[in-house]
Amino acid sequence: MPRFDDLTVFVAAADHGSLSAAARALDLSPAVASAAIKRLESELRCRLLARTTRSLRLSPDGERYLGFARRALEELHSGQAAIESGKQAISGHLTLSVPSDLGRHVLAGLLDAFQTTHPGISLTIRISDQRTDLLRQPVDLAIRYGQPEDSSLVAFPLAVHNRRVLCASPDYLARHPAPQQPDDLLRHNCLRFALSEVTHSEWLFERDGKTSRVMVQGDRISDDGELVRRWAIAGKGLAYKSRLDIQADLQAGRLIELLSEFQGEAAPVYLLCPHRRMLTPAIEALRQVLQDALAP
Repeated sequence: MPRFDDLTVFVAAADHGSLSAAARALDLSPAVASAAIKRLESELRCRLLARTTRSLRLSPDGERYLGFARRALEELHSGQAAIESGKQAISGHLTLSVPSDLGRHVLAGLLDAFQTTHPGISLTIRISDQRTDLLRQPVDLAIRYGQPEDSSLVAFPLAVHNRRVLCASPDYLARHPAPQQPDDLLRHNCLRFALSEVTHSEWLFERDGKTSRVMVQGDRISDDGELVRRWAIAGKGLAYKSRLDIQADLQAGRLIELLSEFQGEAAPVYLLCPHRRMLTPAIEALRQVLQDALAP
């Protein structure tokens, strides 16, 4: 396959009527320009230029090939320009992996508004609490809880001060006394979340610089955070949820925050991207929208 640079030298030589003039126009040495023509002639197995000590002219094969070379360069330049233009436009397709609760109750509305503002964007949303392998699966971005563990990924903080909140429904609290201390959880049915086959049974609470760790028990475990939320709203037990996931439930009174004098476990939210070279204007715009909405 002919090289882009070799085609450029050939067309320039035909336009200038001289290989040395073409080399000067392209800021190349005469030797480099001559080598480009030789490679192209070798690739095509024909003589393109008839050279003498005083002049240069196209051979019959060169005359026939010149139009094809011009069109090929024009197409390649157009393609390059299209790519550069696309890098500056907030458009294209993005595939996002998002947690179940956050995706359904917070991000869905933000992403709708983002697409309304930028109609050139199309989205594929993968909702799951199981972690997507960004380096192996066709995903552009992932929104995750917790400090990023893979240093090879590009990580942007969205809500670094988010924490977990102990909560229960009014119905559950009507039937069970509200806990006053973390150890009181040992007498409650605790709705637990499992990630990668590891059940989150150790619940942490901080106050006055001291951390209390409670190994909770309960009759329900799920790897879907949305299901744990539904169980809590239905009065099945206590839940230990990200504040972002249940903020609307707390405001509406569907869930009640408990042990509010304690700080729950940190649950920062990050936007992850596989490679820095993937950071298009569309991704940067989305990152800004998410950060503005979630950071407060």
